[in-house]
Amino acid sequence: MQIAFQAFLFVGGLTVALIASSRAVDYTRALAAALGAPAFVVGVALVSIGTDLPEIANSISAHVQGEGDINVGDSVGSVLTQYTLVVGLFPLVVAVLPIGRRQAAPVTVMTTIGLAITVAFVADGWLARWEGAVLVTAWLVFTWIVVRAVPGLVADKPPVVRHRGKLTQVGIILLALGIVGLGATVAVRALVRLAALAGVPEFVIAFFGASLGTSAPEIVVDVTALRRGSPGIAFGDALGSSLVDSTLSIGVGPLVAPAEVTPRLAVVGSVYALAAVAVVGAVLTARRRHDRWSGILFVALYLLAYFVLIRAT
Repeated sequence: MQIAFQAFLFVGGLTVALIASSRAVDYTRALAAALGAPAFVVGVALVSIGTDLPEIANSISAHVQGEGDINVGDSVGSVLTQYTLVVGLFPLVVAVLPIGRRQAAPVTVMTTIGLAITVAFVADGWLARWEGAVLVTAWLVFTWIVVRAVPGLVADKPPVVRHRGKLTQVGIILLALGIVGLGATVAVRALVRLAALAGVPEFVIAFFGASLGTSAPEIVVDVTALRRGSPGIAFGDALGSSLVDSTLSIGVGPLVAPAEVTPRLAVVGSVYALAAVAVVGAVLTARRRHDRWSGILFVALYLLAYFVLIRAT
């Protein structure tokens, strides 16, 4: 009975966070378009931040509750999920997708560096406040580098929103962010209790379970972008979200409240995600196209993670 109740709270909290996140993404894109923000910033920075709100909220909530494994497991698991599973499913929507080297390579390099920093930080089993500050700063620097390296390669067609006043849009975005945080807090608490009741390490359940749930906004936004003929937005969001997860999402939690992590699981999960990101980036950069063959490879990389991480427990 307890397991069913906690599962209900987890699903309910995550659903609230995802719905609010979707609204925040829509209004963020509309506001960016109204302000004349560069197109690539919309795809890689703004939209990716919007779709990563559940991970960011989970990070803060987890560390406030002293659950560092939930943060690292969800954030690193989301990097893997988005780079492999989410991108791997793109050819099911559009059979062949072109992608430029200057799109895939810079984001991949920055994401792998972020994961490498994470590996170094979690190896001692503790995420300190200064380490969080380093990761958040790395996100700012890496995003600036990526935007400078790939100017204007992504076009965005923002969704039609009901309220068009800029101040009203800002208010709606802030309200949506607050709701995301509330839903994520409920989901994190339920996830911790589920892990305890089921006897599953918190890191593992966050790496696979929570990351799939918190990656749902990317799936929704990216599939919509593909159907509307905007593959650049889809790639920009999926890869940009991974950059956010490997730096900002992991770092913001310990920046608020330091916490312990399980070193072995955190290192193995982060190293595997780093290797998978490098493979996906290399394939996209070398082929300059994404089709069903590369899609199968990427999904296989995601599925292999189950074997690798379970063996490490």
